[in-house]
Amino acid sequence: MRFILLLLFTINLFSYDRIIALSPAINEIIYALDSGDKIVGNTSFCNYPKEAQNKPKVGGYFSPSLEKILSLKPDMVIMQHSSIKLSKKLNRLGIETKVLKLKRLNDIKDTIKIVGDVLGKRTQAKTILDNLNQKLKDIKNITKNKKILMVIGHNLNLEKRIFVAGQNLYFDDIINISGNINAFRSKRVGQPILNMENIIATNADIIILLAPFKSKKSLSDNDLISPWLKLPINASKTKSIYILDKEYAGISSHRLIYFLEDFKGFLQDAKSR
Repeated sequence: MRFILLLLFTINLFSYDRIIALSPAINEIIYALDSGDKIVGNTSFCNYPKEAQNKPKVGGYFSPSLEKILSLKPDMVIMQHSSIKLSKKLNRLGIETKVLKLKRLNDIKDTIKIVGDVLGKRTQAKTILDNLNQKLKDIKNITKNKKILMVIGHNLNLEKRIFVAGQNLYFDDIINISGNINAFRSKRVGQPILNMENIIATNADIIILLAPFKSKKSLSDNDLISPWLKLPINASKTKSIYILDKEYAGISSHRLIYFLEDFKGFLQDAKSR
């Protein structure tokens, strides 16, 4: 009996009930683990689920307010690695932080597990990870050795400043797991920005346009796809050009499972062309 009481006391001692989430992905993962009630603050970009919009805001993704964070009296602030300097400030002020990476696929998996551990939601975290791993299996070998270019943003002019997913992001991992190849090959670690000449040089077989909030910009599918159809590349010849305009298109949270479902559909369609 004494052991049980001691165990319960220990669990309670290390529980976190006032959490601030400093990125949309972390905010979403906490909600997915049925712990949204523990969030006392997040950023102005934390829009999902809807309940998250009503939480007190501590600023933007890159400029959270230290004063607002302190006013909410958190017992844990969870953030991405880009906020490491803020983490050190908070630690000096006696506030515990957890700094997580979300760039690669394994980072996302690790983050779900770590946040699950922090919240005492290991079973829920395992369920999410099992689901994610199954979705990854589902995309394997639908097509093989196709060069896939993932383009980020709402590009109507392809002359310059076309942002694409390089080999340092989870998009690259997903392409490789599917049995295909990232059309953009480079050892550079920064954000790849291409011009039309660079794009033509990739000669991508499949192009996926990641265009969240397309509707808010009053853009149609034709608006986005038309410029690509004019390029002398394989994807244009077979019309294997797809749009993913959901908000989760660029958020590295548990909603990656929905991204994988869309990706699977694109591969199946491309195979039939």
